[in-house]
Amino acid sequence: MRAQLDFLLTLPLPALILLHLVLSPYTKVEESFNLQATHDILTYGIPTRNVTDYLFRYYDHFSFPGVVPRTFTGAVVLAAMAKPGVWLGINAQLAVRGALGLLNALALLSYRNAVSTAFGRSTGNWYLLFQASQFHVVYYASRTLPNMFAFALTTLALRGFLPDPTSGPSAISRRHRLSVYLLTLTGVVFRSEVALLLVTHLVFLLYTRRISLFAEVLPAGFGGAAVGLLVTVPLDSFFWQRIPLWPELAGFFYNAVAGKSSDWGTSPWWFYVGSALPRLLLNPLAWMLCLPLALTLMSTRRAAGAISIPLLGFVAAYSIQPHKEWRFIVYAVPGLTATCALGANYIWTRRAKSALYGGLSTLLLLSVVGSLAASTGMLLISRLNYPGAEAVARVHEIALSSVPSPHARSTNVTNADDSTVATIVHTNIHMDTLSCTTGVTRFLELKHPIVMSPSSNIDGSVTPLTAMAFFYDKTENETTLLRPEFWERFDYVIAERPEKVIGKWEIVESVKGFAGVKMSRKAREDDREAQGGKDTRFEVVNGEKKGMGGSGVAAEIGRIWHLAEKWARRHITGGRWVEIRMEDRVHILARSP
Repeated sequence: MRAQLDFLLTLPLPALILLHLVLSPYTKVEESFNLQATHDILTYGIPTRNVTDYLFRYYDHFSFPGVVPRTFTGAVVLAAMAKPGVWLGINAQLAVRGALGLLNALALLSYRNAVSTAFGRSTGNWYLLFQASQFHVVYYASRTLPNMFAFALTTLALRGFLPDPTSGPSAISRRHRLSVYLLTLTGVVFRSEVALLLVTHLVFLLYTRRISLFAEVLPAGFGGAAVGLLVTVPLDSFFWQRIPLWPELAGFFYNAVAGKSSDWGTSPWWFYVGSALPRLLLNPLAWMLCLPLALTLMSTRRAAGAISIPLLGFVAAYSIQPHKEWRFIVYAVPGLTATCALGANYIWTRRAKSALYGGLSTLLLLSVVGSLAASTGMLLISRLNYPGAEAVARVHEIALSSVPSPHARSTNVTNADDSTVATIVHTNIHMDTLSCTTGVTRFLELKHPIVMSPSSNIDGSVTPLTAMAFFYDKTENETTLLRPEFWERFDYVIAERPEKVIGKWEIVESVKGFAGVKMSRKAREDDREAQGGKDTRFEVVNGEKKGMGGSGVAAEIGRIWHLAEKWARRHITGGRWVEIRMEDRVHILARSP
């Protein structure tokens, strides 16, 4: 029975990661390099002849290289993992992200198994409850940030530093060497800040005499660095056509040595401890009660300290860097969650001994439910941040449902007697910077002509088959955008500011995006009745109700939200409610006749 319960508790984590992927399938600009690179490998393959010309012609990173080069290692691995799913007909972007999400889920479950081995099944189960009810790790596990490639490897590596009472000295030594090897390789290939994570762990382990410098650290460190360099330098020199190239070294010099990361904003020294970590751990009882309890109790503080001290040292040392983002310290989350689980298990195993422990145990269970509810709310809000992707999908629908203009560019396909058997209508779409940074990827492009049904004439004859081919443009050069002739070739434009689009255009639809949350003190039901019953948070487009970003799923979420709001206003809050504010983010423009 206990084994079955343990198995059932492992299912929510990968299931939640996939649920977050399905409900929020689009991506932001931070994820774009690895996603576009994976797309290009899946779609165009890896060239063996005329390499430079082929890469420049088909691969996205030559047109949009970014400020520093990034490694293709993760993209190559993801393309290989996602290929079977694509063959089976799974949406390619979902297959790619799903592969990464499941990889991170397996790493987290492996870490949970190590926690169970080290501290007991109950602690492992509390770890799973805390981890699954967090938001950031679950939401971003399938997102192609470089940090999430590194996250899987660092989680597996830190697993090896957990105590294992079932293993002898030689097995523990092998685990330590593997951990050092993985952390070194990860720092060389994916994220240079992992080197600092490795240093804080080695300092602690060497100080406590739990690891050997010459027998374990140096051989594994040199081995990980050598393998990492042998992977990343040839691979990335090939894809970037720059020899030799070590992307992470280039990124380290640009961001840390030259200090260019500060151009993206700076945060105070306390940001990680005072803001990022509470948001990452999410459950207030986990980090306000369980974490300090585990670090101070006589029975748990040694184990909790062995896990947390190197991680908190990493966070403290990285706080010196002016530019701060939660994703730079996300590698600390599994370990700190395990420390929280130690404190929770201490309370849980004593729940029958006193009313205090019984009450705290009940509060802990309720806090997990509350954190899961908060995480779900954050998911529903976060999925509203991709108006660019929503707009591309709508342009496809609008164009395919419209009668092609007689002035539209087209190509005729003829048979042997030169009679036209098909007409391919060319539809050109320009996407501005905001749309490209809020969900647009090459996976969303329709690469083959879409057949439009032939129509029968009165005499019974059938007109030639008509198909529509889409062409996409992401030009962002300001000088080019000021030329009137540039805009003449487009049939549709997706733009944040329509007034900057030159020529005769009409706005056919506006796509909304998340604009914040506010507390409404006046009953909105009265407002709607005063407006004749119209719900202004939704708009009707082509006879279909669209809301909260413009997709059918979003409209259903909006309907459920409205029902919950209506009931709560009448029976609980006295008319008050948390309002999700939406505003027009991008506009779809069609060329006027």
